[in-house]
Amino acid sequence: MLRTRFQVTRHAWLLLLAVACMTPAHAQEGRWADAKDPTAKMLIDWERQWAEEACTHNGIQQTILAEDFHGTAPDGSLYSKGESVAMALAAKSKEEDCVMYDVKVHFFGTSMAVLYGSESAVRSEPDGRKHRVKLTWTDTWLKRQGKWQIVAAQDMPSEMK
Repeated sequence: MLRTRFQVTRHAWLLLLAVACMTPAHAQEGRWADAKDPTAKMLIDWERQWAEEACTHNGIQQTILAEDFHGTAPDGSLYSKGESVAMALAAKSKEEDCVMYDVKVHFFGTSMAVLYGSESAVRSEPDGRKHRVKLTWTDTWLKRQGKWQIVAAQDMPSEMK
C-alpha cells in the first residue's frame, strides 16, 4: 500500500510538472500612462527637476538616482550615481534656459517605468559664445521598497527643430 501511494503521488507530481512546463510564460504587460496618472506626474516632475539641475544646481540626483544606477552620456561614456553627483558639484557655471519637452511614461506592472523625453539648455562656451544643446533620453525607473528611483539612463544629443 505504501508503495502504491508513493507511485500515485509521484505520478501526480510528474503530471503537475508537465502541465506547468506546457504553460507559456507571459512577459510583464505594459501600459502607457494617461495625463492624469499621479505616479506618472510625480516621475515627470522629478525628470523636470533633473533636466533643470544644470541651471539650478538643485542636487536632485542624490534623491532620484539609485545607488546601483548607471547611465550612458551623450559621448558614449558610462557614469555612476557618484560620478553624476560629482560632475554636478564640480560644474563651474550654470547653464541657462533649461527646458524639458514632452515626456512619455510606459509602465510595466506596478514597479517599473520607462520614461522617454527630451530637454535643452543654453550652454556658454569658454570663449563666451552661447548655444542651445538638446538631449533626447530614455530613463528606466524601478520602485523598490516603496521608493521610485532611476536605475539606468541613456542620453543622446539631438538637433533642435
